[in-house]
Amino acid sequence: MTDAILSVDGLVKRFGGLVAVNEVSFDVPRGLIVGLIGINGAGKTTLMNCVNGIYHSDGGRVVVDGHDMTNHKPHEIASLGVGRTFQIPRIFHRMTLIENLMVPVLGSEKSDAELTDMAEACLDRVDLYPLRGNNGEELSGGQQKLLELARVLMFDPALILLDEPFAGVNPSLCRIMIQQIEKMKQDGKSFLLVSHDLTSIYRLSDQISVLNQGEIIASGTVETIQSDPAVIEAYLGN
Repeated sequence: MTDAILSVDGLVKRFGGLVAVNEVSFDVPRGLIVGLIGINGAGKTTLMNCVNGIYHSDGGRVVVDGHDMTNHKPHEIASLGVGRTFQIPRIFHRMTLIENLMVPVLGSEKSDAELTDMAEACLDRVDLYPLRGNNGEELSGGQQKLLELARVLMFDPALILLDEPFAGVNPSLCRIMIQQIEKMKQDGKSFLLVSHDLTSIYRLSDQISVLNQGEIIASGTVETIQSDPAVIEAYLGN
């Protein structure tokens, strides 16, 4: 049996009478990338928000590295080595890039000099080092997503949740993002990757689950998903 760093079992999330996530179950095996795809409104971001504690779920379990973290707070889940980026980047616009990267390591026992060196190295990995003294508000949308990824790198998480990392990102920055995800996987990181960019998600994912109207309608390899009649119908209709 494959060792799962994340197990989602029967997860349910309701908003009034709307069931946004309906008894969803899947695993993220350690060291692999699991892609999560689906049309707009399928429930992908809602599911991600339940996994990392932004939303309280109405049923089911979220297990991170063997720990039941269902409905725990985001910082508690992060403390187990879970990083997260967002569809709309959540950066500090009036702080420099270096200062943005210091936020997740506040309280670290490392010296300021050591943390600055770490931050500069993370920015260099995503080609943002020359802008390290600029404020976050001076970056393009794509650069802000790279800054979020660099900030995740600062606390070296084992599991990274990526919500639409390629949306609105120009091709050159998208290549940097893909290269870093591939490198991080080689370093042993695990990923749950939500994206509308099927070309990138097919390239990166070891396994894919397809969400439609809050339910998983298919799971498997890229080849399996591409030929699944239920997936084709969900995307293209009858």
